Amino acid sequence: MNTAANTPSAAGGIRIEGLRKVYGKGDNAVEALKDVNMVVAPGEVVGLVGPSGSGKSTLLKCLGAIIEPTSGRMTLGNDLIYDNGWRVPDLRALRRDRIGFIFQAPYLIPFLDVTDNVALLPMLAGVGNATARATALELLTALDVHHRAKAEPSQLSGGEQQRVSIARALANRPPVILADEPTAPLDSERALGVMRILNQMAVQAQTAIIVVTHDEKIIPTFKRIYHIRDGQTIEEAGEGRML
Repeated sequence: MNTAANTPSAAGGIRIEGLRKVYGKGDNAVEALKDVNMVVAPGEVVGLVGPSGSGKSTLLKCLGAIIEPTSGRMTLGNDLIYDNGWRVPDLRALRRDRIGFIFQAPYLIPFLDVTDNVALLPMLAGVGNATARATALELLTALDVHHRAKAEPSQLSGGEQQRVSIARALANRPPVILADEPTAPLDSERALGVMRILNQMAVQAQTAIIVVTHDEKIIPTFKRIYHIRDGQTIEEAGEGRML
């Protein structure tokens, strides 16, 4: 792997070492990930780019504990979660409590209001109703969408829905957020607004964020970018253009 001069070495965040994923066996084996190495520090937003079929989705699914890698190591926060085998007893709890997900579509629950959409994950994790809703309102306020707290998702604009989905991803204060094409459906102004919010929230919550994207509008905002080609990662310094 080519390593940029400003690669972080801080504890926590995301660390991937020699990650491989092979689908199938024998003559039918396909090596989707060959030797992936990444480091994302707490408070940092990093871009992950590459052509279709390069391994981006496979890597995100491995990081999100949705599929099991074949070999390598993954550390999320301060926890070693994979070392040639899973090192956590409950992957569902890991996904719920330690990883935030942001998708291209907001996937808000249509019959819950905005506050309950954000408060649901903490409540599923055992947080009391009042505390979960207070946390939700705090996040909605930080994301400037608190005035829609009682609205249903169908009453929100596309930009408002995406901000609510970011609040939901942050609700359990995860050390890691995985964002899959979060700006694809948005115009330039709203796309840059989402990146501004992600950078602000990363610093405030000391969350490590990986953004998978094809969106040329937001590429200049990253200080570091990982290109994935043929299952391998190449790191380069980005422009880090101020938002």
